[in-house]
Amino acid sequence: MIAYLQGKIILKKDSFAIVEVGGVGYEVYLADAAIKKIPDIGGSVELFCHLDVNERGLKLYGFFTFEELEFFKIVRNIQGVGPRAALEISGIGPLEKIQAEIESGNLKFLDGISGIGPKKAAKVILELSGQLKTAKSIVKKTKDSLGQDEAFLALAHLGFPKGAIQEALSQLPLEIKDTQEKIAEALKVLGK
Repeated sequence: MIAYLQGKIILKKDSFAIVEVGGVGYEVYLADAAIKKIPDIGGSVELFCHLDVNERGLKLYGFFTFEELEFFKIVRNIQGVGPRAALEISGIGPLEKIQAEIESGNLKFLDGISGIGPKKAAKVILELSGQLKTAKSIVKKTKDSLGQDEAFLALAHLGFPKGAIQEALSQLPLEIKDTQEKIAEALKVLGK
């Protein structure tokens, strides 16, 4: 497993750079923001790396910090989020900024990332919030005034059409009573 590289930039393109380490060139894919920050050809760079293996081959993804690499792995584990989208999400900005956006439930900060539409953005936000804090706070603010199901309210606040939410919730097994589990299962249906 390639986890770290330190070497010289010998080629820089729109989505990747080739880093020479000990006479071997490694093609390392970087987030758009990271590509802009790496040195020009001939400059030295240090990158933490993730080697993604799939049926089409191997790709090496690079990050300036170990924390960015760890965040990439978390995002990559969300069902339906590919490595390129996970790379771009992890490269949006400092992790503190990303965390603040997630905690506030702001779907807009994921706008422009290829492969992440509004529904997938909502799923990413919910999964990354850890405890579905965003959904809980939405429910607390609106439950009494609207008298609706908590899962319905949370999904509606995330921008899903009311008819689609009702359809998704109606497909869930009756034994699912926990709000967080309802939301997670409904997102699976809505994401199809």
